[in-house]
Amino acid sequence: MEWLQLHPLSLYQGAAFPFALLFNYLCSVDSFSTHARYLFLLAGGHLLALAAMGSYAVLVLIPAVCAVVLICSLSPQQVHRHTFFFQMSWQTLCHLGLHYTEYCLQEPASMRFCITLSSLMLLTQRVTSLSLDICEGKVEAPSRGIRIRSSLSEHLREALPYFSYFLFFPGLLGGPLCSFKRFQARVQRSSSLCLKHSFWALARRSLQILGLECLKVAVRRVVNAETGLWDCQQLECIYVMWSTAALFKLTYYSHWVLDDSLLHAAGFGSEISQSPEEDAYIPDADIWTLESTHRISLFTRKWNQSTARWLRRLIFQQSRASPRLQTFAFSAWWHGLHPGQVFGFFCWAMMVEADYLIHTFANLFIRSWPMKLLYRTLTWAHTQLIIAYIMLAVETRSLSSLWLLCNSYSSVFPTVYCILLFLLARRKHKFH
Repeated sequence: MEWLQLHPLSLYQGAAFPFALLFNYLCSVDSFSTHARYLFLLAGGHLLALAAMGSYAVLVLIPAVCAVVLICSLSPQQVHRHTFFFQMSWQTLCHLGLHYTEYCLQEPASMRFCITLSSLMLLTQRVTSLSLDICEGKVEAPSRGIRIRSSLSEHLREALPYFSYFLFFPGLLGGPLCSFKRFQARVQRSSSLCLKHSFWALARRSLQILGLECLKVAVRRVVNAETGLWDCQQLECIYVMWSTAALFKLTYYSHWVLDDSLLHAAGFGSEISQSPEEDAYIPDADIWTLESTHRISLFTRKWNQSTARWLRRLIFQQSRASPRLQTFAFSAWWHGLHPGQVFGFFCWAMMVEADYLIHTFANLFIRSWPMKLLYRTLTWAHTQLIIAYIMLAVETRSLSSLWLLCNSYSSVFPTVYCILLFLLARRKHKFH
């Protein structure tokens, strides 16, 4: 299956573990200065980028350098607008290169290029997060312009924390978004108190990864034993859709736990005292909530949690008209604007709107606990099937496959929510 080509990413993340542990240990040594820590993280990021991306690493290094130049030269009021425009423009051009390879040349994209695009998306998160912090006054802006008496070495020393933040190796290829304030606090503090905590956290996450990988093997056998996803007939397509989406989710969970483990190994996952709630560490995978919730809106907030929080701050809270639709539209743009992604994220936005209305009206009329239990069971099953449908749409890379998905029996589930959205929205309008 196409998704299984992401396995080399896990190998590169695993290869970075010894260096993450070494960094964590060296931070407890008094002779390992803050300047040396920044250099260690930056050098590790360069080496990991070259190993994982090859010559494509320049596509990540160029926007990182440009972002530092913009941050150090623009005023706090201008920095976010310019860095956002530049970063998304550069990322869009790179995604267009992927579209050209897949649709025009009809060739599979290079694995190194796919890893580069993934790293570039994470870089966009860090760049826009820092620019927002500067614009909102949460992070002190660097001094503007070039001071006449300042030497080149002094300018580079001033820019080093930003270079290191954009390219530090524990977060280069994956992991939850780490704010610049949290990054600085981690680099500047001693890690002597968190080494034992990191060991037990890593042991627990290793068991999680092992369990997820075992489940992946079992689900993969079931998927391979079934007919093809687009060769199924009638109600069989629903089961094939659910099992295929389960394999996708397990792959996501495994990667997220691995990325989270790497950050913990370097000491970035442990809690920092006196850190504000918005800078608190939040892992991407809340597996229990994702698999047990009967609300699509809650699933949306918990799926890739740090990215969901970043999208809420970057788009949702800044939008005046239709913030939810704008957020999902931007998410489709950030992911690359494949036809399946455009359709999938638009469908996701509609399902979240319907979810709020359905549960609001249900809470008004369902009182007895047997009916609540039945309602929760039915909505849980419906939520899981809708999410499976959206996931297959987003992962689809061809228009023909997307068309087959839309014409399958699986489309019944989002259609039911769309009908309920239309009916309940009209009723809510009449009520008001």
